[in-house]
Amino acid sequence: RAVSALAIGGRIVLVGHSYGGVVARHKQEFDEHPEYFAAGPDGKPNLAAPTPRTADGRPDLSGVWQGVGGLGAGNPSPLTFSEGPPVAGFLEIAQNIKGGLPFKPEAEALSKARRAANGKDNPEAACLPMGILQFHTQGAPRKLIQTPDVLVILYEASMGVRQIFTDGRKIPADDPQPWWYGYSVGRWDGDTLVVETGGLREGGWLDVFGTPITDAAKITERFRRPTYGRMEIDVTVDDPKSYTRPWTVRVNQRIMPDQELLEF
Repeated sequence: RAVSALAIGGRIVLVGHSYGGVVARHKQEFDEHPEYFAAGPDGKPNLAAPTPRTADGRPDLSGVWQGVGGLGAGNPSPLTFSEGPPVAGFLEIAQNIKGGLPFKPEAEALSKARRAANGKDNPEAACLPMGILQFHTQGAPRKLIQTPDVLVILYEASMGVRQIFTDGRKIPADDPQPWWYGYSVGRWDGDTLVVETGGLREGGWLDVFGTPITDAAKITERFRRPTYGRMEIDVTVDDPKSYTRPWTVRVNQRIMPDQELLEF
């Protein structure tokens, strides 16, 4: 039978269905060099395949993704992620930070009060936007659509929409309208998309329990897609009104091949 082929890393590799010697040869080559193949001998996507790239050579972050690890042991992944900052939690963003967050006294008191109230004032509870960090750690899928000028993130949860502008603009210095998600601009540093966000609303929530963030905060995200199947996002929160110093957490994501978002 005829077989499908795909060029990866300068090689032509088999990705379709076939019989006999072709399948055996595909399996042998896959076992020896799995990093070259977009699909295994069984036709399933090879999550360890090379990072897809755009026409200008940048890593292509497009796809439907789901968070890994933020909900605890309930959403395990067959993927191995690189070592990095503590993994952020959905209920409590600092659940894996040894010693906890570097709160200022007022912010710590607010965090304890929100938690004691069982998060009843969380904006999401009123069907309001849940903010960048809760979207990152929330278990529902999200779809990234990358173009040269903007990265759009569509969240299945709450049907949220976020824009990250990559056309060279700066964060507005005099924007009178604060944003639930802030105003985000990105630039490439090698294979890492560095995103800076400002213009946030006062009184924000970073997690379900109510870890605070204020309008003075700047959030810096570093998006990396080291393989076809995984994405790693390091998120640094610098909020001088709430914390004595910046702190960083990791958000791990896995690709969801052949999936689309559902209506919320």
